[in-house]
Amino acid sequence: MTTLRLEPPGVLKLLAHTVRWQIVAALAQSDYRVQELEAHLQRPQNLVSYHLRLLREGGLVGERRSSADGRDAYYILHLDTLRAAYQAGGEALHPALTWGGEPVAKNMEGSRPYRVLFLCTHNSARSQLAEGILRAAGGERVEVFSAGNQVTAVHPLAIRVAAERGLDISQQHAKHLDEFAGQSFDAIITVCDRVREVCPVFPDDPPQIHWSLPDPTAVTGTEEEQYLAFLNTAQELATRIDYWLKRL
Repeated sequence: MTTLRLEPPGVLKLLAHTVRWQIVAALAQSDYRVQELEAHLQRPQNLVSYHLRLLREGGLVGERRSSADGRDAYYILHLDTLRAAYQAGGEALHPALTWGGEPVAKNMEGSRPYRVLFLCTHNSARSQLAEGILRAAGGERVEVFSAGNQVTAVHPLAIRVAAERGLDISQQHAKHLDEFAGQSFDAIITVCDRVREVCPVFPDDPPQIHWSLPDPTAVTGTEEEQYLAFLNTAQELATRIDYWLKRL
């Protein structure tokens, strides 16, 4: 009976507190700044900041400076870390509790396609990669588009890293978000801090989700460093899209 002396896993202790659970639940939907979390949770700043610190120390939440305003920071839930720790906690209690997962978006089969619009400033890298990754992952179950408010062109490195994932986005092109004015979407996902500040209102007021990703086109240095920035962006988008699809 020595197992009865085991301490509960740290991740379960972290999540057991109401405020921390509410923070994690909010960040599972979107990246937020601390003042937005205060408004969502209707809790004072010092309390939210305290529990955010504990979640950061536990490795479940990260912080990223806003590219729109360096005084702001977005808080990001590390989904892979949380899932691994949560599963390990279940296995420590009983091996049969490990979740095996379900096919992505299985419950969407037979329904109309879910319309998604990704937005970033230039519609050259982050939103283009997101469009290609979601289209491949969701198949006929989604209709996915991307746009920007200061349109340039699809970046060659975005095309390269997509191709390395088996995706061809070479035929995608940059589009201004005005092209989608008046159209209905089921979700608007901003992948750029700057464009989030100017995101227009769409018909039926669809959910607006924010993923705070650094701009890989802003990385200077060697060609290898620039390539790695795009590679990391594609990987983070693939992870977020995988978890997001599972929520549907």
